[in-house]
Amino acid sequence: MSDNDIIGHIVLGQGPQKVIILHGWWSDHTAYDSIIPFLDTNRFTYAFPDYRGYGKSLNMAGEHTIEQIAKDCIALADHLDWNMFHLVGHSMGGMAVQKVIQMVPNRVSSAVAITPVPACGSPLEDDSKPLFHRAAEQDENRIQILNYLTSSRLSESWYKYIVRRSRETTKKQAFHDYMLAWTETNFSDKVQGLKTPILVLVGEYDQGITAEAMSQTILEWFPKATIDVIQNSGHFPMLETPARLATVMENYLVKHG
Repeated sequence: MSDNDIIGHIVLGQGPQKVIILHGWWSDHTAYDSIIPFLDTNRFTYAFPDYRGYGKSLNMAGEHTIEQIAKDCIALADHLDWNMFHLVGHSMGGMAVQKVIQMVPNRVSSAVAITPVPACGSPLEDDSKPLFHRAAEQDENRIQILNYLTSSRLSESWYKYIVRRSRETTKKQAFHDYMLAWTETNFSDKVQGLKTPILVLVGEYDQGITAEAMSQTILEWFPKATIDVIQNSGHFPMLETPARLATVMENYLVKHG
């Protein structure tokens, strides 16, 4: 793969432990901006890629699928000459983390899955499909989904900001395509029994990704998976409780370095 095929990304830090951080459905890598001041860049080197159709990869052609995200992640690791690396992923990015582990299990030292969609996907109920399928077009739909994911605890300005950033950092078609990807993709049969250590983080107020759902999926499939709850957070700990997320995440990565 040529350099022109490497997805857009930024690299921070100069530490010996390498970490690739995958963003979620709502926006590009800048969703993690709030945690950056709290990262230990002497211990870790972090790569923050953007998926095709998002952020620094806004105009890159290619498929908007979980498998493509995983392939691009592995290609980025190769490009950076990282044979071994940790993975962190949020929501849809947490699903992609599981796909990368399935594809190259011997290269992933450990993973932190933040409010992750499980490898079986998150199929929509019939009455929810119009809400999500029209979200690419309708800001009101996006705000309704965000309220559900955070138990309607945050200010109107916060919800409008997330929607604005989503529109600024994504292509409308990519946003829609990735929604289909995380709702309709299922590779759970391929991850069962994989021994990569995984920390699953759920938000106290996240109504979409719950501890119960994780216990029936990721914790059942991965024998070395553990779970923790981020207090006072919904689906977006990197925005709602950034210092706590950075602390819990790095503590886990240090243990498995």
